[in-house]
Amino acid sequence: MNLKNDIKIMPRSMVCEDSNLRGDITISSGCLIHPSTTIIAESGPIIIGENCIVEEYATIVHRIPKGHKAYQDVLDGTVKPLVIGPDNIFEVGCTVEALKIGERNVFECKSYVSADVTVSNGCVIGAGCRLVGEQVLPEKTVIFGQHCQQREAIEKQRSQMVQLDYLRKILPNYHHLKKATYDPKKARAQV
Repeated sequence: MNLKNDIKIMPRSMVCEDSNLRGDITISSGCLIHPSTTIIAESGPIIIGENCIVEEYATIVHRIPKGHKAYQDVLDGTVKPLVIGPDNIFEVGCTVEALKIGERNVFECKSYVSADVTVSNGCVIGAGCRLVGEQVLPEKTVIFGQHCQQREAIEKQRSQMVQLDYLRKILPNYHHLKKATYDPKKARAQV
C-alpha cells in the first residue's frame, strides 16, 4: 500500500531525523520520538497526544487486519484516527497495533499489543508480554510475567516529567532533530 506522508510536528516536540514516519501522523507538543522508531499510519491517521515518549525500535502501527470488525470502515474510507492519549511511554522494541490507547500507559520493552486490544488509562504492559485476542484492559491494569498475568495497580502511574526534561536536554546533543512543521497559531490566523 502506497502511503502519502503528511507529518505534522507541533512546537516543543522533538523528533529524531532517523525515525521512520509514514502516513498521516500528528505529533503533539512535548512528545519525544527517539531514533530508529517506526510509526506507520496505514489504515488511517495517527494522533499522538502530548508528552508521549517513543523510544528506540518501538513500532506503532495503525493497521486494521482483514478479519477485524472495523475492516469494513477501511473499505468504506471512514476509518477513525488512532488517537493516542497524553503521557504514554513506548519503550525499546515494543510493537503496538491497538486501535484505542488512553493516557499514562507504559508499553515495556519487547511487548506486543494487537489490534484487537483496547488499552484504557494507566495500564502497564510488561516486558515481553504479548496481548492478542479481543479484550479491553480496565484502568490501572498491569500485565506481567511469561503467562501475561493481570492485576490492578495499587498506585497511579508516576509522571515522566523528570525523564522528559532530561531527554530534552540530552537528545539534541547526540541526534539531528526534525523541525516543527505545524504551528497552530499560524493556522488560526488563516481562518
